[in-house]
Amino acid sequence: MQWIYWVIAIIISAAAGYWVYRTDKQRAVPYPVITSLLRSLVVFFTLLLILVPTITITKNIIEKPVVLLLQDNSRSIGNAIGADSATYQKNYEALADKLSAEYKVVKWAFGNRVQPDSLFYYHQPATDISAVLSRVQEYFGMQNLGAVVLATDGRYNEGMNPIYQQLSLHSPLYTVGIGDTAQQKDIRLARAYANKVVTLNSSFEIRADVVAELCKGYNNSVSIKEGTEPLSSVPLAISNDKFDRSVSFTIKATKEGLHHYVITVPDAEGEKNAANNRKDIFVEVVDEKKKVLILSAAPHPDVNAIKEALTGVETYKVTIASADNMPASFSDYNVIVAHGLPSFRNRIAPQLLAAKKPVWFITGSQTDVTALNTLDQLTHTTLTPSGPHDVLAMYNSAFNTFILPQNIQAVVDKMPPLSVRVGNIIPAPGANVLFTQKSAAANQFPLWILQQGNTPAAMLLGEGIWRWRLYEYKNFNNHAVVDECIRQTIAFLSANNAEKPFSVVLPRHVWSDQESISMNAYLHNLNNEQVNTPDVQLAITDSAGRKRDFSFERSGSAYNLNVGIWAGGTYAWSAKTTYNDKAYTTAGSFVVESMPLELMESGADYPLLFALAKKYNGGFVPAQHISSLYDSITHNEHVKPLIQTTTETVPLVDRKWYFFIILLLAAGEWLLRKYWLAM
Repeated sequence: MQWIYWVIAIIISAAAGYWVYRTDKQRAVPYPVITSLLRSLVVFFTLLLILVPTITITKNIIEKPVVLLLQDNSRSIGNAIGADSATYQKNYEALADKLSAEYKVVKWAFGNRVQPDSLFYYHQPATDISAVLSRVQEYFGMQNLGAVVLATDGRYNEGMNPIYQQLSLHSPLYTVGIGDTAQQKDIRLARAYANKVVTLNSSFEIRADVVAELCKGYNNSVSIKEGTEPLSSVPLAISNDKFDRSVSFTIKATKEGLHHYVITVPDAEGEKNAANNRKDIFVEVVDEKKKVLILSAAPHPDVNAIKEALTGVETYKVTIASADNMPASFSDYNVIVAHGLPSFRNRIAPQLLAAKKPVWFITGSQTDVTALNTLDQLTHTTLTPSGPHDVLAMYNSAFNTFILPQNIQAVVDKMPPLSVRVGNIIPAPGANVLFTQKSAAANQFPLWILQQGNTPAAMLLGEGIWRWRLYEYKNFNNHAVVDECIRQTIAFLSANNAEKPFSVVLPRHVWSDQESISMNAYLHNLNNEQVNTPDVQLAITDSAGRKRDFSFERSGSAYNLNVGIWAGGTYAWSAKTTYNDKAYTTAGSFVVESMPLELMESGADYPLLFALAKKYNGGFVPAQHISSLYDSITHNEHVKPLIQTTTETVPLVDRKWYFFIILLLAAGEWLLRKYWLAM
């Protein structure tokens, strides 16, 4: 309706101008048209202040599409490009310059991390394609991302397979294949699996994955030894150029302590890369019976399921109690299973905090999630309550805290849902997720969590595992997988370093020669409280007998030490301290591998790059044809600018120049009339 006021202002100002024109003409003003026009403008602008105090201004802003160039900066790319590095870099920069004329070009380098510069140094020690694609989605999710160009050899050694990654990436992904797809003869131990803690005099399994390429006709054996003592061997015959098999060894735990096992496979004839034919495994053997308390808010079939799973394991002594009749003290127990606790009726959070014991929290219908969040120093997790809902479990294939039966995926696929009363879940960094919630969403929330630390903890965010045991028996005639998940969770919790007055913990026992090695030390007084009053010394000895001494630094109530980067080899360490006139010592070992992750596999994986480009509606080109991507991107109708329209309301009264214009027009008319009438 604002146009009506504009019409009224124009009519009135025109009438005022006409009246001035007739008057000036009678006065014989030389140019009455000029004075009448000036009067019309003065009236018009003045009326606008009254009738149209604000003016709406519409602006159109054109936002160029972003073209993101992702360059693999890992060590394998330097080997793959070789002498063509300068030519490739020249073609890459030429493509970026041409695209910059029409698009906003952003360049990232990636490997095991993302960096916005240093694109062609090829020094990162690992490759994680899934992580960089997740970063792209997070960073450019609200921007006009036109296209992504991923230049890599397709070999990843960290993170998940990007083909199975669930991303809401709506921009086309173009892949650039670097390196030669021709494979070399190679036999390697891809991964090794073993439980970290086993019981004295028990038998346990160590498993390794053997992968071979172009080794048809190979006939030898995979062996395992401890120190210089051979323990066992498994025959290995390869009948195909593409070979993949798991081998397992059964070892008897006859001696308490930390054991270092080495798995090796002999070189194939003509094999150039033999550094990946070995894997190191560390297993701790303990000699003590663990007391497990299963504490429930109310009688529940899950409690009996956990007890049945632990029945027959000599390591554990199980006690069942309800929250209404729980023990006066938790000090006699090594592990506490809290089913449905803390609840609205039983506020046991203070007792659990005071006990400082490993706890497995299983949330249920009676769990008070708000009270559970007050135990964050035990759970290391933040939970958001929600109404009850059923959730199917999905096995996390990247889980490696302990090994489980090989058919776990097939079993979990047939499991019924668990009843969950938790919404959003935020676990602490470094949490080990055994099962996630099966969901179509990009974020797979954890369902079964294990958290390492000086006092480990576990969480199962739903009840109904008794049904899992029934369904597994129905489909597979046993409870092996579900029972093993329960047993290994208890074993994980029972390996508690806080029960030792003095302990040194390594995040892992196998390191790369490209990373710094860190250690943590813990000292407890008679009240099981952490203290770090005395100094702690550490000595590291290599295989040649050379020793280096270090001193731990205090960190909070514990100790921390970073000993830096070490050359490949096997090292033994010993730590000592004195507290209240009593000496404490502990010892162990670790291995440094000199074989970088980037050199564990050779050749490029073009099929992976083809599949990625197809999944995200892009295209694939080899590195020598990278310049052709300019035509592909510019002719893609989905890569187009966005026009953002903004509307701004401008109050005329706030504009000083507007009053200056009215004053100037009025003064001009008055001066002209004075001048002409005085002539």
